Amino acid sequence: VITATAHRGLVLLSPVPIYLCYDAPPIFSGTAMTFSTSTAASSTTLPAFGSLPLRSELQESIEALAYESMTAIQAQALPPLLEGQDVIAQARTGSGKTAAFAIGLLNKLDTQSYCTQALVLCPTRELAAQVATEIRKLASTLANTRVLTLCGGRPMGPQLASLRRDPHIVVGTPGRILKHLERETLRLEAVQTLVLDEADRMLDMGFHDDIMKIIQKTPASRQTLLFSATY
Repeated sequence: VITATAHRGLVLLSPVPIYLCYDAPPIFSGTAMTFSTSTAASSTTLPAFGSLPLRSELQESIEALAYESMTAIQAQALPPLLEGQDVIAQARTGSGKTAAFAIGLLNKLDTQSYCTQALVLCPTRELAAQVATEIRKLASTLANTRVLTLCGGRPMGPQLASLRRDPHIVVGTPGRILKHLERETLRLEAVQTLVLDEADRMLDMGFHDDIMKIIQKTPASRQTLLFSATY
């Protein structure tokens, strides 16, 4: 359980218990954060997705995708994530991080409420596209779920047209998200879940100020999930 609310200069987490999860020894040398967590579960003890308190439609989607046992990072991150806790998670590429936060945000999504309820920030448009694809796969059994990708290097016109009706989930890069916020074409006042995917890369690429401006547009009551390969 982490008590600090800052990560590499990003003050983005609420002053409540924050759960640190990892599938390898954490790369962290600071002293502001303290945590207690067991080592990653072995492949013989990883629980099944059916053990989680998920909505039935999401369980159906997981079964259709043939996801059976959770990966180590999913087994550690999903229980506190589903309880609404803020989570910082470190895991290698291909370890199932995307599915972990996608399951979490989809489990509490209200598809009957047409407002943006989840925002996922990614460092590149290529990663944003991959994340959006994974979310759409898991959301296949949740009727009328709208997932929109907003990234730089793409024409604004089609994005503006798509934003005429608020999407449930937005996945994008910080620069383009901020541009839409400045133009008031994107509203984040109803966001329940904020995900910073590959947060370390975004900071290394100089997105700190953009991220902080975006965070200020989200409710203080939001759940914040920070996923990275390193700290």
